[in-house]
Amino acid sequence: MHSPSRRPPAHAAPSDLFARLARTFSHERRNDAPSDLSPARLRKFVSYYRPHIPLLVADVACALVVSLTALFLPLCANLITRRLNTLGDLPDAMGQIYAMGAIMLALLVVQALSTLFVDYQGHVMGAKMESALRKELFEHCQKLSFSFYDRQRVGQLMSRITNDLTSVGELYHHGPEDLAIAVLKFVGATVILAYLDLQLTLLILAIIPFAVIYALHFNGRMNQALKLSRRQIAAVNERVEDSLAGIRVVKSFANEGLENDRFEVENIRFLDSRRAGYRSEAFFSIGTLTFTQLITVTVIVVGAIRVVQAQLSVGDMLTFLLCVAVLIDPVQRVANFARLWQLGFTGFARMMEILEVAPDIQDRPGATQIARPSGALAFRDVGFRYDDDGPHVLRDLSFDIAPGEFVALVGPSGVGKSTLSALIPRFYEVTQGAILLDGVDIRDIGLASLRRNIGVVQQDVYLFAGTVAENLRYGRPDATQAEIVAAARAANAHDFIMALSNGYATDIGQRGVKLSGGQKQRLTIARAFLKDAPILIFDEATSALDNESEQAIQSALQVLAKARTTLVIAHRLSTVRNADRILVLTEDGIAEQGSHDTLIVAGGAYARLHQMQASL
Repeated sequence: MHSPSRRPPAHAAPSDLFARLARTFSHERRNDAPSDLSPARLRKFVSYYRPHIPLLVADVACALVVSLTALFLPLCANLITRRLNTLGDLPDAMGQIYAMGAIMLALLVVQALSTLFVDYQGHVMGAKMESALRKELFEHCQKLSFSFYDRQRVGQLMSRITNDLTSVGELYHHGPEDLAIAVLKFVGATVILAYLDLQLTLLILAIIPFAVIYALHFNGRMNQALKLSRRQIAAVNERVEDSLAGIRVVKSFANEGLENDRFEVENIRFLDSRRAGYRSEAFFSIGTLTFTQLITVTVIVVGAIRVVQAQLSVGDMLTFLLCVAVLIDPVQRVANFARLWQLGFTGFARMMEILEVAPDIQDRPGATQIARPSGALAFRDVGFRYDDDGPHVLRDLSFDIAPGEFVALVGPSGVGKSTLSALIPRFYEVTQGAILLDGVDIRDIGLASLRRNIGVVQQDVYLFAGTVAENLRYGRPDATQAEIVAAARAANAHDFIMALSNGYATDIGQRGVKLSGGQKQRLTIARAFLKDAPILIFDEATSALDNESEQAIQSALQVLAKARTTLVIAHRLSTVRNADRILVLTEDGIAEQGSHDTLIVAGGAYARLHQMQASL
């Protein structure tokens, strides 16, 4: 959420001015990313202004008007004080004073209106750019494959999409206007001061470099603490997300204390990173306070001496003091820009780390768009491993599935059954061989059209927050209510849905927490039925069902499988008794295949698995 204004208030304490200025200079590189200031990233950063050029120009123009009015006000004060000794009679004097007061009030009105435009329209521009960034990042995350998420943690990604981009939006808004105002005010105030008293101006400007050197001495420490804080708050988010998402597991093991300890570790690390930053800033403020007070003392003492020596008028000294206040404002704004740059561009760099990850599974040039395939699948010497230097999960696997055939895949745990099912929709890419759909390599088929024609019910049940109907309609967004009910009936879910408080309009909570495991799994099966895809893949889809529900699902599955190519991966062999063909997968590949009765008579690996389950 944007605050009304993130620039430092005009009444900020002098000790804060150079402290803010120090945050502008950072050359530290992330250990796990290219240089934050790489030309490509800077070009990308600036490119987001392109759709908002007219608004940006208006925003900067109003910011310059604010600067000019701030410079004119001391000049008006100087004009009044200079004429005090030359004014004629009282009515004439009062008239000139009122006239100048009216001019100053008009300047204040112009300044107020310009500031209003900058604060409102500028923030709107920043919010639009932030929204565009968030949209692009989220859409890119949707393109990345399972392998990316195998290496990432949700809490870290959430922090980049939310917290980091909020700071980027503030930088987009305040960056140009703060720099424009700072440059104009600093140059303008310096020119006015030099015109009033060059020697005193040079004396003031001679103090500033020492303050900057002192600031730079502590800058590295504060920047390191800032970046570390960013990483640590992301770790805190990750810990919170992981713990609260698994709260039922936590409570079932009575491990609230363990979770509190784990959270406390990350929380303390975050506190330590903040403490380091505050320590550097505290030592920094001790010195910078002296420099800012030294400027004020110098103006008062030296200015008074020059007034006594008749080298500076009282009116000029008053104007000098007013202009010194104007001269300090650019320091405030540069310091504010420095803070926003550290927060914003660091967040932008973290965003770019994700955007620069190219999807490893995407459409090939000229990819074929398929309508509704017959469903013939062929595996040709298929091999797969999750990492380039890791062990093969599958190797030299070859078999065919005819259109409309109901095939079951069984075998001991860890031989790659679920991995095989994930290769067909290209959730992962084969590292050896090829998978063909109707004779076409699936890598030559458009991803979207391929996946639209495959219905998948995975072992890991996932439902979205919302109603029952919304979750079922996820299978086909344009489905009618009648089609939703038909799919639920086919999955033996209609009766329990109607028993819920609001039927199909019942809110099921985050990840379906208000439902039992079997109910959730039946909804995911109904969702796949509603998709009406010509190819169905069930990966342990009945593992959480009771015997009665499992029998009902098997019956529905038999009906569905008649017109569809169906691959069922099952641990319970009772689920696949009626399959047209059963493939027994072992570490050495397909050990045997055939119908249930044929494999039992053969007395091989399948018969041993069946006997083992029957004895339990």
